[in-house]
Order: sequence, then C-alpha cells, then structure tokens
Amino acid sequence: MVIYSHSRLSTFEQCKLRYKYRYIDKIVPEIEKTIEAHLGSMVHKTLEWLYGEVRKGRVPTIDQVIVYYSKSWLEDYEEVLIPKKGMTDKDYFDKGVMYLLNYYNRYTPFNHEKTLELEKQIFLDLDESGNHKITGFIDRLAYNMQTGEYEIHDYKTSGTMPSQDKIDNDRQLALYSIAVREMFPDITDVKLIWHYLFFNKRIESRRTEEQLQQLKEETVDLIRTIESTQMHEFTPNVTTLCNWCPYKPICPAWNPGGAGRKPGFERQQKLF
Repeated sequence: MVIYSHSRLSTFEQCKLRYKYRYIDKIVPEIEKTIEAHLGSMVHKTLEWLYGEVRKGRVPTIDQVIVYYSKSWLEDYEEVLIPKKGMTDKDYFDKGVMYLLNYYNRYTPFNHEKTLELEKQIFLDLDESGNHKITGFIDRLAYNMQTGEYEIHDYKTSGTMPSQDKIDNDRQLALYSIAVREMFPDITDVKLIWHYLFFNKRIESRRTEEQLQQLKEETVDLIRTIESTQMHEFTPNVTTLCNWCPYKPICPAWNPGGAGRKPGFERQQKLF
C-alpha cells in the first residue's frame, strides 16, 4: 500500500509525467535540488534549531542564528540547479539571512506560545478501512498561551504571495490539522498559520469539521484517480514551473530527442 504525501499529490496535479518519472520510474535526475529548495531547507533547519533552543530555555542571539544558518548552508551544499539567469547561490544565501533577520526581529523573545513539536511526522487514515493514508511533517506545532489555541506553523520561502482564498483551500495544513485533532482529543479548533518569509507576512486560516470531512473525501478521490491512471496518460503539462523541474532535460515536451540540455538550466558549484 502506498502512503501518500501532499508533495506527491501536488506533483500529480502539476504534471503527470513528472509524477511518473519520480514516483513510478524512480528516475534520479542529474541535479536533484534547485537553489530555491536548498534555501528553503536551510531556513527551515535554522528555525527548527532556534525553537529547539527556545524549548530548552535558551534564546539564541540573532548573530548565533545567522552563524548556524551559514554553517548549515555550507555543510549541506551540493550541486544545485539555478533556473534564474544572472542569480548566484550567494544571492539566495543573502535572501535567507534577510528572512531570518525579519522573523527574529518580529517574534523575539518567542515567549507568547509553547512549542510542542518540531518537524513532527504525522500519519493519517483518510478512510475507516485504512486503505488510504497520508504522511507529512509539521514544521512547528505550538500552543498559544495568550489565546489558548493550538497552532500549526508552516514556513514558506516562496517569492509569491497566495490569496486568502487559496490559503483557505490549502490541502496540506488542513490535513495536518486532522492528525493534530486525533493526537489531542480535547482540541476543538486548530489555527493554521503560514509564514511567508519573503514578504515578512503571516496568513491564518481555519477549517470546520464539515470542511475537513469533505477534504478527506476529495483526497481519497484524488488518490483513486492517480492509481487508476494508465501509463500512456502520464503526459507532460508545460507551465512556467518547468524551469524548476529537474526532469526538464529528459522531458519530451522540451527535448523530443531525449538528449542534450535545453537553455534555462544553469549548473553551479559552491561559490563561497
């Protein structure tokens, strides 16, 4: 039985061929990670460390936070894909510094809520039979001591800001909130919070019991669609997202012959 994730479901929705390459054929791309993915991973890792220290009763200084981020960036760095021409890895490194500075200045001394879990893996049965399951990781689960609410926090390093309507229909954190309700039976409500670090903004949303039940049913329907899709139906979907796809060099929509490399991909080693 396949245990699905939000990422796996989203890949199918965005491009069926990419889904096939990654999850069925299990093709390892020449360059697996984009610079945006590396940036996101390092910012998440740093915030996880920060809140881990806070849980121990220690609030790191902003200098300590940036030092940790810098060391993590260099230690975990590997060859990455930089889709945007004219940009270097240092440009993205500097973005991360800005995100962390803004976040730290906004929320220090981090004492209005109690962090319960960091990078908490959840498993969720979508139906009573247990035949359809979801897994994922909650960036941070907290209890807000001022409001008495449980909160799911998610960090985004994307340079685009979604509308409130899109947030109110987001699948990922809503599914996670179902798992949290099961973890803590006394919970009556869970606040969903996205931190869009590029904009130094946070967006909040909630779900009713009826909305969550409908979401579970819709997710099961999507999984059934995936599992009933025939091999010849895994076709490419050409969008601007193709520039961030590691399978672009072998995609027939961009490279009918299956060889060579199309413009738009810049390979870059560590520069600093």
